[in-house]
Amino acid sequence: MSRNDRAGACALNERPTSDGRVARTRALLQQAHLSLILKMGYERVTVRDICAKADVGRSTFYAHFRGKDDLKRSGIERLRQELVDHQRHSLASSARSLRPSLAFTLPMLQHAQRSRDLYRALAGGRGGVVSLRAIRKILTDLVRKEIREIAVEADAREITVEFVVGAFLAIMTSWLDGGAQLPPERVDALFRRLVFDGLPTSKALE
Repeated sequence: MSRNDRAGACALNERPTSDGRVARTRALLQQAHLSLILKMGYERVTVRDICAKADVGRSTFYAHFRGKDDLKRSGIERLRQELVDHQRHSLASSARSLRPSLAFTLPMLQHAQRSRDLYRALAGGRGGVVSLRAIRKILTDLVRKEIREIAVEADAREITVEFVVGAFLAIMTSWLDGGAQLPPERVDALFRRLVFDGLPTSKALE
């Protein structure tokens, strides 16, 4: 094997190790952050606290994240990918329809139910604002993509997107604030019934 071949082989062998180390470090920081939020509340947690809990240096933290808001947003990125995957599967497996599948709604409700302790710890503070803003952006992108796939009147598309996202977030928030008494499947069914009774579809395809 030539020197260049050996160097290439070493690079291939080292990359997964490096990627794995990065993933482990980011996971440690995520876990430390969530644990501290539940214990102290988002506002009181500092980068120093997170580093101490995760047993990593501040320079390592800032090699991965700009600050704790950035760390929080990166955790939501995993949720985004899960919802995107649900949408992709739904769009691929369903025939052309006059209404969107809104495949994100049930997994989003299930995630919210699993994370309701974290939701309560974030509610009312800057952490809640950061999370809600990021989630709203994710849901807006998902709904907008689906609206483009169906026959919603052109001048009603953005209003429809805002209506669907706003209504869903309002229902989810109220449900969580009330202790999430109804199962996610029931909330999802009620939301879909309300939304699909009012979507402005093109008359040409009715």
